[in-house]
Amino acid sequence: MTEQRKRERPDDYFADWKQREALAEAMIPMVGGLARERNLKCYIYGRSLVNQSVLDIMKNHRYVRQVEQNELSEFETAPVIQKMVAMNLGPGHVDVGRLAVEYFDKAQGQGLSLEQYVEQQLGFLVNNTTPPVEKPVDVVLYGFGRIGRLMARILIAKTDGGASLRLRAVVVRKGGAPDDLVKRASLLRRDSVHGAFQGTIRVDEERQSFVANGNEVKVIYANSPEEIDYTAYGIDDCIVVDNTGVWRDRDGLSRHLKAKGVRKVILTAPGKGDLKNVVAGINSDIIGDDDQIISAASCTTNAIVPPLKAVDDEFGIVTGHVETVHAYTNDQNLIDNYHKAERRGRSAPLNMVLTETGAAKAVAKVLPQLEGKLTGNAIRVPTPNVSMAILNLNLTKATTKEELNEFMRNVALHSDMRKQIDYSASPEVVSSDFVGSRSACVFDAKATIVNGQQAVLYLWYDNEFGYSCQVYRILEQMAGINYLTYPKDHTGPL
Repeated sequence: MTEQRKRERPDDYFADWKQREALAEAMIPMVGGLARERNLKCYIYGRSLVNQSVLDIMKNHRYVRQVEQNELSEFETAPVIQKMVAMNLGPGHVDVGRLAVEYFDKAQGQGLSLEQYVEQQLGFLVNNTTPPVEKPVDVVLYGFGRIGRLMARILIAKTDGGASLRLRAVVVRKGGAPDDLVKRASLLRRDSVHGAFQGTIRVDEERQSFVANGNEVKVIYANSPEEIDYTAYGIDDCIVVDNTGVWRDRDGLSRHLKAKGVRKVILTAPGKGDLKNVVAGINSDIIGDDDQIISAASCTTNAIVPPLKAVDDEFGIVTGHVETVHAYTNDQNLIDNYHKAERRGRSAPLNMVLTETGAAKAVAKVLPQLEGKLTGNAIRVPTPNVSMAILNLNLTKATTKEELNEFMRNVALHSDMRKQIDYSASPEVVSSDFVGSRSACVFDAKATIVNGQQAVLYLWYDNEFGYSCQVYRILEQMAGINYLTYPKDHTGPL
């Protein structure tokens, strides 16, 4: 942990706020230009600055103060971005927050100005003309339910200059309404949990498509994967993201590969049989160039695997139990009705429903060293989104709450798992505060319980959006997208 650095208290808080507000406002066109014209994305500790409001940018700065225990202000990041605009930088991802903090905490005393330090650190991006991928990769969403629509939002938000992934189509079965296309677009435009779509959507019924922030997305009606000729829609060599969960083994998902124009398939559910179950950032290295079908596992598996790996690497896990307190899903009934599974037929909005989860067993597919060490169960509760995983672990060596929390804080901020694990030290957070979290999970430090070799960890996770972000990270890897990044300790999106 870096030594805490504080800004001097301003004589006039309001005047200080207005100055920082003006700097944040000035960042917007600079950050937008870098993204659209150079495919260069700016971040503050992993939080994107692209298409953010003035207040969102200021909140991202404040986040660093809360978790890094170091002050970071717009006075420090604005000169970094200004220098980046002046340099001839090519495609990449740059965490301007980390760059600024490192300069003021470590490099300022070396006699370098901030501008000189930026030149030194980002020299590898100067005159870079190598795109992250040879040509844009077409993406098709097979199914347009909860995960499908959130994947569409993410893909559209990240299109920018259009040099990487392009959402080209969604595949659904024809609904009974004559205005089916309008209804599909309306569900993307408005969401009861995640709010309004950030941008504009228009429907082009003549072309059987909708246009979202300039992205024309064909709506293809089909009853089976193999009957579609994607090339007839100008789509070729695409990656299909199957959000339906209807087929979960290699034979079933291979039906997509029989369609003209399909190169690879990603399943947004736990895979069966010999399918590789991948948790982005943990075992992504098992994806080979010749892999055509990959499973992105489940939302709960994605939430618990990163902290389990971190704790096992540092403290060792002897045995453990995973209890998930999970938001209800579309699989359950609104009112009591028949359901093939035990208890799930009872009304989801009115009951806590004890049920099973395969996530504990699924951990072994990603972390073989934990096979046979974990048990698991789940309770579905009457909330529409954001779940919690409680890890009750018996460790190899004793620790303390303070030591474990500090370890997890460092993992969340500075390790290769910082995209998967976020960190909260607030005593007031509740589930709705994590709607829209882009991480696989958020470690709740205030809730941690430690008694020698026994530890109980509490993890929040947006089981819809956070999971969709994990799927997107796998999608980028399957597409062969490789950005140069700062910090340079990993590749892929920050």
